[in-house]
Amino acid sequence: MSASDIFLLGSSGLRAYQTQLATISQNIANVGSENYTRRTTTISESVISGSSNILYKQYANFGGANATGITRSSDSYLEARVRSTGADLSYAKSYLKWVNNVESALNDDETGVGTMLTNFYSSVDQLAANPADSSLRTSMLYRLEQVVSAFHTSSSDLESVLDQSYASVESDIGLLNNALSALQDINKSINIAADNSAHKAQLLDSRDSLLKTISSKLNVSISFSGSGAATVTYDSQTIASTTTAATFSVSQNPDKTIALSLGGTAVAAPTNGTLGGDFAGSANARDRLNSLDAMAVQLADDLNAWHRQGYTDGTPGSTNIDLLSVGTTAASLSVAIGSIDDIAVKSADGTINGNLVGIGAVREASDIESQWTKLVTAQGNLVSTVTDKQVLAENRDEIARNAREEVSGVNLDVEAADLLRVQQAYQACARVVQAARDIIDSILNLR
Repeated sequence: MSASDIFLLGSSGLRAYQTQLATISQNIANVGSENYTRRTTTISESVISGSSNILYKQYANFGGANATGITRSSDSYLEARVRSTGADLSYAKSYLKWVNNVESALNDDETGVGTMLTNFYSSVDQLAANPADSSLRTSMLYRLEQVVSAFHTSSSDLESVLDQSYASVESDIGLLNNALSALQDINKSINIAADNSAHKAQLLDSRDSLLKTISSKLNVSISFSGSGAATVTYDSQTIASTTTAATFSVSQNPDKTIALSLGGTAVAAPTNGTLGGDFAGSANARDRLNSLDAMAVQLADDLNAWHRQGYTDGTPGSTNIDLLSVGTTAASLSVAIGSIDDIAVKSADGTINGNLVGIGAVREASDIESQWTKLVTAQGNLVSTVTDKQVLAENRDEIARNAREEVSGVNLDVEAADLLRVQQAYQACARVVQAARDIIDSILNLR
């Protein structure tokens, strides 16, 4: 082996280990980075070249070592698992936010519908004991207005939840569309990037980051080409590929529920991810508002039926007076009488409190208070269930991320050991180069 061969071997080692040192440094610099996958440098022996001299004596030239590529420490199964658990967690968080807002909107405290109804019925009982007391009549009318106000407040708050969930969906749709467009660009770059290059490793990290964003928004299916480009489908339609970047849009139905469209055509509502939670939360708010509307209409019908059969003061007194007015919603509920003199206290037989004492039977038959309690209890149970699901989703997501981290994450202890090993190898190659130089110098200095 000649001095030039030694120099070639040493210099090739320097170049290879310099690349490996750069890779290790990049790993260390990105420790803890969420969207970074650990890299390793693949080093292999250079191609051996053979030749013969004029005496036909065979010999071989060894080219040393080459850094043949940068490899990502990635596991496709673990990556898919993290996307799945992340989508479940995003759904649980989003849905829990909305069911909590709905529970707050139902407002089962001292100013809520249940308490106000109880106070109203109590005021009627008190007035029945002394129907001529104007202060008790005023109290009854005031309690009735409080019932109406409580229905209005819960209705308005539920409407607000519907509007807020729609606004949240609009924001998420914007982020989703941006991610789909960016993924198309990344796919194009992946297809032309050199395999096992640092540039392609960076592109693949960007691809995985975008796929994480997309899958955290809605339930999608993902597949990969041989080059690593991703194809994303939703509701059996391709929404992102090398040649496609679909555009989602969202609108509100007349009942304020949410409708999703893809390229102007209606598609199925998402069932997972943040958007899935938004849609489910909107549906929950709509369902509770429907129940509240039905209770308001029933309350008006029941109280009006009771009040119409009574008579006001006087001889013979007025009858067939509605106590409440309502359309089809809780928001339309209002007090129909404007004076305490319009309260029908007497019964048809002239008993001065005859109609008032019948409120107990009406209250029992109407059962609005029980319906309200069931509504609030059902929502509370839903909040508890979704809370438990979020805790479970968080645990599953943490397990999945830890499993991926063991493969793809950067471990400073491992990197430090590799750094020390490669530095020593680099120094050894430098010594080989120095030795070759010394040999050449010695030959040139021969007299």
